[in-house]
Amino acid sequence: MSYVDEVLAQLIEKNPAEPEFHQAAKEVLESLRPVVEQNEEKFRKDALLERLINPERQVKFRVPWVDDKGQVQVNTGYRVEFNSAIGPYKGGLRFHPSVNLGIIKFLGFEQIFKNSLTGLPIGGGKGGSDFDPKGKSDREVMAFCQSFMTELQRHIGPNTDVPAGDIGVGGREIGYMFGQYKRIRNAYEGVLTGKGLTYGGSLARTEATGYGLLYYTEEMMKCNGHDMAGKTVVVSGAGNVAIYATQKAQQMGAKVVTVSDSTGWIYDSEGIDVELLKEIKEVKRARLTEYAAARKSAEYHEGKGVWSVKCDVALPCATQNELDIEDAKTLVANGVIAVAEGANMPTTLEATEYLQENGVLFAPGKASNAGGVATSALEMSQNSERLSWSFEEVDSKLKNIMVNIFHACDDASKKYGYEKNYVVGANIAGFEKVVDAMTAQGIV
Repeated sequence: MSYVDEVLAQLIEKNPAEPEFHQAAKEVLESLRPVVEQNEEKFRKDALLERLINPERQVKFRVPWVDDKGQVQVNTGYRVEFNSAIGPYKGGLRFHPSVNLGIIKFLGFEQIFKNSLTGLPIGGGKGGSDFDPKGKSDREVMAFCQSFMTELQRHIGPNTDVPAGDIGVGGREIGYMFGQYKRIRNAYEGVLTGKGLTYGGSLARTEATGYGLLYYTEEMMKCNGHDMAGKTVVVSGAGNVAIYATQKAQQMGAKVVTVSDSTGWIYDSEGIDVELLKEIKEVKRARLTEYAAARKSAEYHEGKGVWSVKCDVALPCATQNELDIEDAKTLVANGVIAVAEGANMPTTLEATEYLQENGVLFAPGKASNAGGVATSALEMSQNSERLSWSFEEVDSKLKNIMVNIFHACDDASKKYGYEKNYVVGANIAGFEKVVDAMTAQGIV
C-alpha cells in the first residue's frame, strides 16, 4: 500500500463520523501523490503526512449563556490549531447549528494550504460553535460571545492564534469578542481580525474575500483566453462573500443574475442590484423574498436552483458541498466556462472531477477564496505597526496576492504534469512551503 493510502486509511479509522474532514484530506492527499512519491522514503520515516493531518492542538469547551427569557442555554465551542510551521494559527470562527468537530477540522486542514498560498507568515487553524445567531437579540449574541471568549482567550494571542469571522460571525460578533478579550487580558492587541475600523480593523477587509475571488477568476480567465467583461455570472449565497463577489464582477463588466439564501434564490434578468441586496442582508438581515418584492425584474424561487441558470461563470459562495454532480452536469450542458469557489469546499469531489474532465476552468476555494485571510494578515501587519492603510493600498496588495496565488497554482500544475488542474496546483504549491518549514523545525 502506498504511503498516501496508508495515511488516508489511518485518518478514517481514527476519526470516524467526520465525513467533511475525510473529504478534505482525501482531496488534498490524492493530489499530493506526485510529490509524495518522489520523497516517499523520507516522508514516511519522518511521519510527515501523519503530522500534517493531525492537529497540533484541538480544544472543545462548553459555552453557557442566558437568553432574554432568563433561561440558561449551553452550546459547544471549538478551536482546532492545526499547523503553525509558517506562522501563528490563523482562521475563522463559524457560528452555525451544523458546526461539529469534523467540520472544524476540515476547515482548519484546508486553511493550512490556503494560508501558505498567500505567501504571508500564517499557519492554519479554525474554530466556532453550534450557536445560531439568527433570530437572537443583540443582547443574546453579546452574552454568548462573551462566554465563548472567556474560554477561548486562554488559547489565543497575536503571536499564537489569531481568529477571524466566518459564517455567522460578522462585525457585531467580532466586536463583542474583542471587547471581552481586552477586558479579561487587559491588553489591546491584534488578536482578532475583521475588527471595526474604529478599533484596529482594516479597510477592504469586508470586501476582501469576494473581491479576491474575482481577482483570481479574472487572472485564470485571462490566462486561458477569456475576459470577464460581458460574461453572465451566477452566484450562490447572499452573505459577505456573495455580495462583494457580485459587486466586483459587475465592476469588471460582467452581469450577475442570481443570489441565494437558506430558503430560496433570486433570478434577476437585469443583473443583481448590489445596494438593494446590501440593504436587505446587511442592514435588515431579512430574507431574499424582500429583494423580489422591491424589484420588478427579480423572480424569487423556493429551495435550490441557482445552478440551473445558463451562465459563463459560476461562483459558489454559500457553504460546503452545495454544488453536486447533477449541478455540474447542468452547468456543463449550459456551456459554463469557469467555476470558482468563493466558499470553503462548496463543490463535491465528484462534481469537481466532472467539471475538470469536461474542460471547465476550476478554481479551488483554498486558492480562490484566500483573499479574506490574506487581508486578515494585512490587518495583523497594520495592528503590529499601529498604522492604518488606505482602501486603495490594501486593495492593491490584495490583487497582487491573488494574481500571485493563481500563478503559483498554475506553475505547480505544470511542474508536475497536471497543466490547468488548479486543484492539484494549489495543493502542491501550498504543501511545498509547509513541508519545507516543518522539516527545518525538526520533529515537533
